[in-house]
Amino acid sequence: MRATFDKVTSWAGVLLAVVLLVAGGLLAWASTFVGNQVHDQFAAQHITMPTSQTGLAELPAADRAALDQFAGQQLTNGPQAKAYANHYISVHLREASGGQTYSEVSGQYLRQCSDPAQAATATCQKLGGLRQTMFMGDTLRGLLLYGYAFATVGTIAGYAAYVSFIGAALLLVLVGFGFWHSRRASQDVAAVAQPVGARG
Repeated sequence: MRATFDKVTSWAGVLLAVVLLVAGGLLAWASTFVGNQVHDQFAAQHITMPTSQTGLAELPAADRAALDQFAGQQLTNGPQAKAYANHYISVHLREASGGQTYSEVSGQYLRQCSDPAQAATATCQKLGGLRQTMFMGDTLRGLLLYGYAFATVGTIAGYAAYVSFIGAALLLVLVGFGFWHSRRASQDVAAVAQPVGARG
């Protein structure tokens, strides 16, 4: 019975190891695919991270610290995108709008400038320009953060692939031990079953 149990559990281990290997392969492929897509899409935008000559030194200390490590690099990955969105674009949008959101600026524009006569005034022209700036900035910031989220999912898939491969390797070791123990148990049973006179 012990030999049979060892064989059954060992074959179950083989099946599970195969599943983990397949899952690991798919996760590794997904991680590579996501990483390549994020890199290619960001690289196509030709965004250069700010330096002390291009506005980095003028940022608040916390935002400058978040961007310092990427200064002058081309934006090609998730962490860079997050830093650029939250510590560069966001800072400039807050400065331009006095801390207002796009929704608030747009609402103000619609209330004050819906009348064509008012829309032509300098105040409404300025508010309309700010509204467009906020829209474009928020859109770019949102796209960068979507890219960051996508990149993070790819990174997690990569870690999961490693875990799957390690789990499969451990299972294969245990499976080998299980088959060895099954064979050993079968030999012990055969030895016990031999007649007394037949034992050497």
